[in-house]
Amino acid sequence: MGWAPGEPSKSPAAPLLANIAKVIVGKEREIKLAVTCLMSGGHVLLEDVPGVGKTMLARALAASIGGTTRRIQFTPDLLPSDITGLSVFNQKTGEFDFKQGPIFANVVLADEINRANPRTQSALLEAMGEQQVTVDGIGHRLQDPFFVIATQNPVELQGTYPLPEAQLDRFLMKISLGYPSLAEESDIIQRQAAGHPIDTLKSAIDLAGVTALKEAVRKITVKPALTRYISSLAAATRNHADLILGASPRASLALTRCVQAWAFLEGRNYATPDDAKALAGAVMSHRLMLSHQARFSNKTAEQFVKEIVGQVPTPQP
Repeated sequence: MGWAPGEPSKSPAAPLLANIAKVIVGKEREIKLAVTCLMSGGHVLLEDVPGVGKTMLARALAASIGGTTRRIQFTPDLLPSDITGLSVFNQKTGEFDFKQGPIFANVVLADEINRANPRTQSALLEAMGEQQVTVDGIGHRLQDPFFVIATQNPVELQGTYPLPEAQLDRFLMKISLGYPSLAEESDIIQRQAAGHPIDTLKSAIDLAGVTALKEAVRKITVKPALTRYISSLAAATRNHADLILGASPRASLALTRCVQAWAFLEGRNYATPDDAKALAGAVMSHRLMLSHQARFSNKTAEQFVKEIVGQVPTPQP
């Protein structure tokens, strides 16, 4: 069995998962997905309606990790230099000094990322893809580890801009939280009656521990049959009549990294096709583009991925 609140886990990441669960109630799978992104070396996009805990999950994850954390509130008037930093002329030295922006942190919370215009959103592309930013032709290396947790509201809501496909592809996963159950919502209210648990949350792991977890994840065995299965899932999205844009090789690599981390959280030293099935929707859905006909049918990318997972033959042990 894997981890669940109050239950032991064979994974060294169990204290991190349990620490986040002190703040986020009833979202064990979503917590596990977010930690999977962290250990895979990728970035996570949290998308849902306002008020369901997107920002709180991001804050709880950031607070659970030792290191520097910065929050960027995205607004329509935010400029790229407000994220990356800028060069300022120093009158004493007669030279330009680079002033780092909030992107220079171990954990960056990009809150309501789709409220900024596309030009500002694109300022994150190089940072997320190459772990550096270029200002005035000079490259500046970002901290290690570097993890972006972005939140966004659905694009149907007023004052939002859809993220470009190139930027969506930089996110390892897109996760939705959904509304809590009646019992969970009651528990949330009780927990926060005397104060919010995020205010007293302490870190559960330091930066060296995060690095060690990421290195351990890379050692999880992925057999050739599983890599062929992952490639087959990606190929099926490219050949689907209702999908204009299918999953790229980057998506296949992302899913491979994620199944390693997922298996690690389950306390195994090997990944399985079931791991790929569990993660395919979160890793691939946001990278797909539906045809106009598919959109009119009200089907979602997640539904198409689920259908494809059910159709592609599963490799035998």
